[in-house]
Amino acid sequence: MDDRLAPISSHERCLTRRTFLAGSASLGVAAIAGCFDDDSDDLPDPVTIDDDQDCDHCTMAIGQHPGPVGQTHYPDPNDIVGEDRPAQFCSSLCTYTFTFEQEDAGHDPDVSYLTDYSSVDYAVEEGEDALEISNHLEDEAFADVEGLMLVVDSDVEGAMGASMIGFTDASEADDFQAEYGGDLYEHEDVTGELVMSLM
Repeated sequence: MDDRLAPISSHERCLTRRTFLAGSASLGVAAIAGCFDDDSDDLPDPVTIDDDQDCDHCTMAIGQHPGPVGQTHYPDPNDIVGEDRPAQFCSSLCTYTFTFEQEDAGHDPDVSYLTDYSSVDYAVEEGEDALEISNHLEDEAFADVEGLMLVVDSDVEGAMGASMIGFTDASEADDFQAEYGGDLYEHEDVTGELVMSLM
């Protein structure tokens, strides 16, 4: 998409000081208003997942398994997990499955986070049966699912076998797919049917 401006005539270039100041003041007010209207500022931050925390979907110990992990924050987490904390998961598959189930029950999340492999120094290693990617539990390793490009069903597995590995940098997702296969999905294209097909 071409974002360049059309050429400006010499008449249009002539701004009075008053016009410039008025325009600057308007932009300043708009910028300040934008700070207060931005819903993303109200989203809860990701948390570090304890190594011995059990997955809220499948109950496996999150820190004992490879691959992407997730967390979903709810307005009233006590209604969802019985504690004042986000729901936490051993895999992308568990994250999506649990979150879809809660949405079907009328519990919409504030935000869901998955491991962002663009933000960590990850490793892909030979596991018992397949290639496995490292897990990362620290809070700074997470990104909002809405900003991720997911490499789905590659040769690299996670805690539940087939994986959905997220990158905020789409070019890194392309590179990962080129090396390990799989399909590329944006968050908005992930469905319950896709997730079930991977389990």
